[in-house]
Amino acid sequence: MPALSFGEIMDASSDGMPGDVLIVEDDPIIALDFEDTLLGFGVKSVRTAGNVAKALEMIADRAPDFALLDVGLVHEKSFAIAERLDALKVPFVFVTGYGADVRLPAAFADKRRLPKPYSAEALQAMLRSQSDGGAGR
Repeated sequence: MPALSFGEIMDASSDGMPGDVLIVEDDPIIALDFEDTLLGFGVKSVRTAGNVAKALEMIADRAPDFALLDVGLVHEKSFAIAERLDALKVPFVFVTGYGADVRLPAAFADKRRLPKPYSAEALQAMLRSQSDGGAGR
């Protein structure tokens, strides 16, 4: 059986939601909240990583359709994950509690950001906009 293309995965998902979302978040409570919200939107699969190494391992195993990247993880930043996702053309958004004050590398200065605390409406809008290339590209 041939692998599904990104478009076919998107068509198979409900309401324009990605089929598989990777959450990179070091706070388990926030990660669970994101997961519950995403599943409520109709996302079929949600995977969570709490650090860069685990996230890169999960991406190598199976690239997600979309990713939420907490900028500041314990003792590290998520920029190596962003570089890998960018190379794979996987849309993503940075999630940060630092708002516009967070410093992103120049290569990611134009990437979308979701502030913490986030609103479900803002998250849903970012997920939907990624299907037409609006987020993370």
